[in-house]
Amino acid sequence: MKMIFRWFGKDDDSISLKEIRQIPGMTGVVSALQDIPVGEEWPVSRIKDLKKDINDAGLELEVIESVNIHEDIKLGLPSRDKYIDNYKKTLVNLANEGIKVVCYNFMPVFDWLRSDLAEELKDGSNTMSYDEKDIEKTDPIKLVEEIGSGSKEFTLPGWEPERLAELKGIMKKYNDVTADDLFDNLKYFLENIMATCEENDIKMAIHPDDPPWPIYGLPRIMIGKENMKKLLKMVDNPYNGLTLCSGSLGSNPENNVPEIIREFGSRIHFAHVRNLKFDGEGKFHETSHLSSDGSLDLFEIVKALYDSGFGGYIRPDHGRMIWEEKARPGYGLYDRALGATYINGLWEAIDKMNKNN
Repeated sequence: MKMIFRWFGKDDDSISLKEIRQIPGMTGVVSALQDIPVGEEWPVSRIKDLKKDINDAGLELEVIESVNIHEDIKLGLPSRDKYIDNYKKTLVNLANEGIKVVCYNFMPVFDWLRSDLAEELKDGSNTMSYDEKDIEKTDPIKLVEEIGSGSKEFTLPGWEPERLAELKGIMKKYNDVTADDLFDNLKYFLENIMATCEENDIKMAIHPDDPPWPIYGLPRIMIGKENMKKLLKMVDNPYNGLTLCSGSLGSNPENNVPEIIREFGSRIHFAHVRNLKFDGEGKFHETSHLSSDGSLDLFEIVKALYDSGFGGYIRPDHGRMIWEEKARPGYGLYDRALGATYINGLWEAIDKMNKNN
């Protein structure tokens, strides 16, 4: 496996590549061109510049997270073919610069969602948390308007500020879209890009929905083992794969993450590893990666990856804000660096135990 680190770019990240390079065992970063409007082709020159910055720091760029999917594709509108064509061009451009995996999601309108971005824990650290009751009290349209006006101090993942005005109309378009419709539209998208993926040796790795249940009445389909199995069967191609996110799947106690890993094995191209603590039904907060701090057993999760012959990319996922760090919620340096070291330690121990048996 290759340990990598999420980096948002020199203009959008408080963490430097030099700092990332100093984390033990870190081979590269996963990044993206955050400012390219969703649906447009990524220019070759921009990809080259991003790669050069990363390579010059002694790190690799082999994974992109994310090339976002235009809502017209998710909605199955006639205009989707134009955006799918642009997506294929972007995949070719990325593959020509050595990109091996593209992480993406198919969540309608909202990407990952939390009710609190800075809940204070007993140890004085701050973390992201989710409470379904708080989410149900919010008006999504009002939330979008507040983000667009700047009265909310965070951005909406996957949406550029200038497109926020479209969201009210987009949400109405989903009124009659079912989970089955969303599956059909995902199938159409994947079937149309698989030849490009094969020809350019670039894998698609869909991220689970976060959290893995419907939000604001919008359907969500990447929620557990059975739906993931359905996806891989309906487009049965090794280039159609998964991003295994322990935190996203694990936020539903019914999802057995090690079991899911063993079920899908070689179809997992990318892994996000993190921990969380259940606080009640539809309620959780994120913790350090340490198994004893949360409700997920990181040893069993890493062991399942190892036992499955996982040879892909892995990154420490959301971390707390510790040691007075001020950074993008979930994406500070210190706690994720600790997480990477912990995951590497588990991997080394499991590897040595297997070799000595």
